Amino acid sequence: MDIFDALLESHELQRAICRRLLAQVGDAKARTRTFDELKAELAAHETAEERTFYVPLIEHDETVEAARHGIAEHHEMDEMVEQLDKLDQGSAEWLELIGKLVHQIEHHLKEEEEKFFPQAREVLSRHQQKGLGEPYREEHDRLRAKEDAP
Repeated sequence: MDIFDALLESHELQRAICRRLLAQVGDAKARTRTFDELKAELAAHETAEERTFYVPLIEHDETVEAARHGIAEHHEMDEMVEQLDKLDQGSAEWLELIGKLVHQIEHHLKEEEEKFFPQAREVLSRHQQKGLGEPYREEHDRLRAKEDAP
């Protein structure tokens, strides 16, 4: 599995969690569980992606700006999650912000897949693409296990 396959797998998981979260806005218990799952997945994905995918891309002039942009978007999403944690879950403000977070996640994933991945394929050798998939998954899984721990 190359880095793009590994990232797409995680992207699809994020999309599925977002769909579930939006469908559960009226069910407080399910919403809380799903929001916690989304936070854990985002944290693991962002960190693993930055360490194993963005770092090698920052070394190339053609992809340095896109990598910085992706990292900035991760930071924006993290700030939204922090805001959500401070609000009363289910309040009008929380529901509005969760909608904005889901929209930002969808925007980020689409932008990566449609704009950034093609650029990355140009600068990363086939060997690098293959070689980054497993380290990403290992880092993601390690971080996800840490996030899921009580």
